[in-house]
Amino acid sequence: MHTHIWEKSSYCQEGDACVHISAVPETIHITETADPTQAVLDASPSAFGALLRALREKGSSADVRQSY
Repeated sequence: MHTHIWEKSSYCQEGDACVHISAVPETIHITETADPTQAVLDASPSAFGALLRALREKGSSADVRQSY
């Protein structure tokens, strides 16, 4: 079992509306500031990459980068 080291999005302002990820070799864990221990989504690295690609294709105003 891995200890989660959460990284906050570099696009996050101060407050409770931030996305955090914890990456281990086989899983990307995603949570939010408001409920970091309960609202955890798990994705494979390929599924997380697909999410980022989909966000880029939708023309997100933010620069979405993959850095895990």
